[in-house]
Amino acid sequence: MTPASPPDSSPAAADRAARSRTLALAAARVAEESRGTDVRVLDLRGLTPVFDYFVVATGASRRQLHAIADEIEAVVGRELDDRKRGGEGYEEGRWIVLDYGDVVVHLFDAEARGYWDIEHLWSDARRVPVPAGGAAT
Repeated sequence: MTPASPPDSSPAAADRAARSRTLALAAARVAEESRGTDVRVLDLRGLTPVFDYFVVATGASRRQLHAIADEIEAVVGRELDDRKRGGEGYEEGRWIVLDYGDVVVHLFDAEARGYWDIEHLWSDARRVPVPAGGAAT
């Protein structure tokens, strides 16, 4: 994997980085509150210029994955005044992707999560602790 270019240290870049971290932690908090399991936040800054964070979670059923995805959309819209830019997999319900630009949320059923193994693919990513309540640390 080729390292990304050096991070931008401008105030605008710092604001964007803080906002994407807040969004990632909010999505992780909602996934946990919606009974998602094995919720992880991966910090991709410095590894790729495309994304800042991945949020990864597992749901027990298609219905639960839909509920988690719907609640993340509602909370991100209400609390952060942000909307997803795209999404995939909602109809199939085995791997739902919510694209918020700098943050991408991956919601899997257990079989799909094991098969795609996002954490292994991005094993160089730093794991961000998800504090109780989703507050930034």
